[in-house]
Amino acid sequence: MDDAFTLLRQAVDLLSEDAVAENGQTVGDVREDIGLQEWELVLGVLIEIGDVHPVSVAFWELLAEAARQMVLARSRRWCEWRGWEVRHGTIRATLSLVGAEEGRRLTAFSGDGRLRSMWDIGNRTSDGEQDLNIARLWVEFAEELGPGETADVRLAPLQPGQWRHLKRGDAITMQEARPVAGTATVIEVVPPHT
Repeated sequence: MDDAFTLLRQAVDLLSEDAVAENGQTVGDVREDIGLQEWELVLGVLIEIGDVHPVSVAFWELLAEAARQMVLARSRRWCEWRGWEVRHGTIRATLSLVGAEEGRRLTAFSGDGRLRSMWDIGNRTSDGEQDLNIARLWVEFAEELGPGETADVRLAPLQPGQWRHLKRGDAITMQEARPVAGTATVIEVVPPHT
């Protein structure tokens, strides 16, 4: 297996030369940082470029393995998450958790994709009962989310096909038990990249 630094070089080679991160950093800038051996900086910029430009699963796999070798656990999980989204599509929503006095959750949960929550997305069983669907949850731009807080989240369903009917503006509910743990409004649905 290649070392992290070789993997980062390989990931750069998968980008088009005109790819630019939101902060203006270019593929040329990344190549300069590689020359300076700024490995963690290179990983960060590659993630930023990949977040705004269509990239392949292979790109995210290279970054995930590089992050693993560099012992950057959250970056590794994010790269694995983004690779999953390339394969299965993206569902983003604004989630508002109920307060601790209203729900069962008393503490914040980690926002890095490890929580698997149940969701009422409108599906029904064959006898008409509510059918809950499970999805991992990633909180955007925050380390965690606690009772009474609101944040944009990304959902990674265990059965993506059951979520394909969702569209922007749909209301869905997160459930950890009774009562409802939070409500969310879908803000984006992106199909898988082919």
